[in-house]
Amino acid sequence: MLNDTFLTPAQIVAELDKYIIGQHEAKRHVAIALRNRWRRLHAPAAMQAEIVPNNILMIGATGVGKTEIARRLAHLADAPFVKVEASKFTEVGYVGRDVESMVRDLAEQSVNRVKARRQEAVKAQAADAVEEIILDALIPAIPQPAGTKTGLGFGSGGGEEPQSDAELNERTRERFRQKIKNGELEDRKIEIQVAQSGPSVGIMGAPPGMDEGTLSGLQDMLGNMLPKKTRKRKVTVAEARKLLLDEEAAKLIDMDEVKDEAVRQCENAGIIFIDEIDKVATSGGSGKGGPDVSRQGVQRDLLPIVEGSAVSTKYGIVNTDHILFIAAGAFHVSKPSDLIPELQGRFPIRVELQSLTKEDFFRILKDPKNALTKQYEALLKAEDVELTFDDEALERLAEIASEVNAEVENIGARRLHTVMSRLLNDILYDIPDKIGAHAHVQITAALVDERLRDMMKNRDLSQYIL
Repeated sequence: MLNDTFLTPAQIVAELDKYIIGQHEAKRHVAIALRNRWRRLHAPAAMQAEIVPNNILMIGATGVGKTEIARRLAHLADAPFVKVEASKFTEVGYVGRDVESMVRDLAEQSVNRVKARRQEAVKAQAADAVEEIILDALIPAIPQPAGTKTGLGFGSGGGEEPQSDAELNERTRERFRQKIKNGELEDRKIEIQVAQSGPSVGIMGAPPGMDEGTLSGLQDMLGNMLPKKTRKRKVTVAEARKLLLDEEAAKLIDMDEVKDEAVRQCENAGIIFIDEIDKVATSGGSGKGGPDVSRQGVQRDLLPIVEGSAVSTKYGIVNTDHILFIAAGAFHVSKPSDLIPELQGRFPIRVELQSLTKEDFFRILKDPKNALTKQYEALLKAEDVELTFDDEALERLAEIASEVNAEVENIGARRLHTVMSRLLNDILYDIPDKIGAHAHVQITAALVDERLRDMMKNRDLSQYIL
């Protein structure tokens, strides 16, 4: 992950610009935070433990890009990343979750990433092993008896000595091995043994003092003590290859090494995005009763995790001192100052994301690599239908989305999904029955006005709220 070619802050912002329109200030802050992780790991060893990340609090309405910035940041860093909603931690024991579960989720995600990378590295070896299993299912091997040679009375032709069963078997296996390599037997049915995922070992009720991580580790340990079950399946060679590849690759990697590396990555590169942090802020800072008690409880539970603590997971102890926490919230009802002071202090970088304008909507529809227009173009390309948008049509769509947000409720760029869906629903329905393959569908400003006229005339737009 972190090496000498790691992106500079300006390069990180440039990469984020490919997917997220505007919000330059937020991008600058997260770019600096990401580069600081590289800088810390290249600082003197004595200082590395002392340098803590500057956690970030993003403030902005829904749909302005808070989550997308965090998700793209983790992708750029090739780092473990989890997104949690703070509201899920309220009323723990009834419908909520243990706050430490976010760290366990991060560790799980880190292990899966490292395991997948290690398996990819041994894919060639695993493919060879799978090939042998398939070959054994097609032509079982016959061992060569020591010091014996059983003649069958027929050979491969003209004057050759009769061959033993084992020699004939080996020659046949070689021919079939070549056929497997050439993909000539992909539809041939074979019977293979595949691992059967048995029921997990459950422990009803954790003993007093045992946390969730220890309980999960104990369940895994008990599960590993039980014999692995396999079952026979009759599948094609192509299906067998898919079923067996991951299984064989898993046998070639050392899971202890995977866990150690995953925990290191989790601790030094992990990013936890806490959304809806405003939902646990106590309005007006009262905290006298009702839901405010639960909200303050969540904040106090979050505090040691964000400050830095040791969390027990089934992969070992994970220290959260150097995990980067990015919190986000709209703060329509409450204010950042309604969070408890200790938690406010753990998010020293505050950045306010701007509401999206009509010009931003136009650029969101036109510029990003994953623009909504490009997504619909790709969908119709699957039907051999070409879909194109005039710039005037995009400007009109941006104007309509902006007006609806202003008149009903501002849900940011998510409004574009509503508008685009209403615009294209009839076209999507008519393909391929009425609009056949190789057709060209041009979206013009006139078509936008025609399809969305009713939406703009009706001032009661509640039915269009997502």
